[in-house]
Amino acid sequence: MLECVINVSEGGRLSTVDVIARNAGDHLLDLHADRDHNRSVITVVGEDAARAVSTAAVLALDLNHHAGAHPRFGVVDVVPFVPLFSTPMTTAIEARDRFARWLAEELGVPCFLYGTERSLPELRRRAFVDLEPDVGPRRPHPTAGATAVGARQPLVAYNLWLAHDDLETARAVARELRSEHVRALGLAVGPRVQVSLNLVEPEAFGPADAFDAVAARATIDHAELVGLIPQAVLDRTPIGRWAELDLSADRSIEARLAARGLADA
Repeated sequence: MLECVINVSEGGRLSTVDVIARNAGDHLLDLHADRDHNRSVITVVGEDAARAVSTAAVLALDLNHHAGAHPRFGVVDVVPFVPLFSTPMTTAIEARDRFARWLAEELGVPCFLYGTERSLPELRRRAFVDLEPDVGPRRPHPTAGATAVGARQPLVAYNLWLAHDDLETARAVARELRSEHVRALGLAVGPRVQVSLNLVEPEAFGPADAFDAVAARATIDHAELVGLIPQAVLDRTPIGRWAELDLSADRSIEARLAARGLADA
């Protein structure tokens, strides 16, 4: 089984995002929209759902009219395929490569691959600078830009909003937290600031670890889970801290699969 976590460059027009996400049908697991980031994270199961959502996004959105706090280079900005349970990583890589070829051939969107070749942060630094697309046109699509298509293990996307508007502090905290387990950015989001995190090895360094590490350096206003969390990571987090950490039993990948009757799909 493959999860796909599609990052779309639209978070303000909620009705538009909802229409895009509903193209996944019963394979839609979660939708998280952020107005200030102007970005939505649409979590689906399977390649067909990923293609349907991506087609709708390319047809509905125009990167030329986009502004938001989060880095991006495409309306369908990032499409990682994530192997679940006993599915091998090779299956995710094969799905990634098929999706990239399809997006380039059917919709004319250039695709950069990440995972075994390079990390997503490296791709963002190098795309259209000294790195050409792996698949598709050499130039960005006139309205859809380009897409990063990846294969990776489950991670936890996690924002920690600070109690002040000091962007330099948020950036300094992000720099201090970056490691093999953590990707971090300090961002100005509207009138406030946040430390935006990808916990890439969440069983080694999870939401509680991230919260405590940031709290040791700055005052946190609140936490925000973006998308879903693996059940194993939720299980190792003390239940007494779930509310503080913005976690709950129904926000695990496994819980959403079970709720939609897809656990054994």
